[in-house]
Amino acid sequence: MSISTNVSDDGNKLVIIMDDKFDYVKAQDFRAAYDGLPETVHHVEINLAATDYMDSSALGMLLNMQKSLSHRNLTYSISHCRMQVARVLKIARFDKKFDIS
Repeated sequence: MSISTNVSDDGNKLVIIMDDKFDYVKAQDFRAAYDGLPETVHHVEINLAATDYMDSSALGMLLNMQKSLSHRNLTYSISHCRMQVARVLKIARFDKKFDIS
């Protein structure tokens, strides 16, 4: 499985669905997932339902996404986190930058 994306029917939300590992190997694919984001999108959701491993490069990729899209008025969320992934995000204080569920 690789990274997949879905835009909501109304065009307001982009969902990036990650697979089991979110690490440095995914950097190029992750960037491609939000590159060329339609102007109608106002919210980006990272779905981590299948992700059971996340390393520090994944945290950097999330921050780089926000930085590269900073010219847009977007909101961000990370959804469906497994306990071990949610723990990493909380320790890194990502709950201050993302709505995490």
